[in-house]
Amino acid sequence: MIEGFPEPIKDLPEADIQFKGVRGWIAQGESHQIVFFEMEPLSQVPEHSHKYPQWGLVVEGRMELTIGGETNAYETDDEYLIPAHTEHSAKFLGRVRVLDFFGEKMRYKPKVR
Repeated sequence: MIEGFPEPIKDLPEADIQFKGVRGWIAQGESHQIVFFEMEPLSQVPEHSHKYPQWGLVVEGRMELTIGGETNAYETDDEYLIPAHTEHSAKFLGRVRVLDFFGEKMRYKPKVR
């Protein structure tokens, strides 16, 4: 198994993310973003929502994801869908990598170097 995302991914623009222990790299589209996330053990994303849907795939690890008040565990190869305007949060139970599609062009801005 690859340790973290490979260089072609890490050569993408890094996302400016304000959550401790969370990093991401942006693949930008005309009307969406795909973000390759790496989360440190025990990092969290607090409850929030956005105006567009979010689809994700767990590439590696295990996390607890709460979507609309319902908490489930997601592991390697599991998919999830977060509908638009739905409150959600996440806890990462170890080192976790996910791939998320956001149905909005500018969910994350690139980090200023």
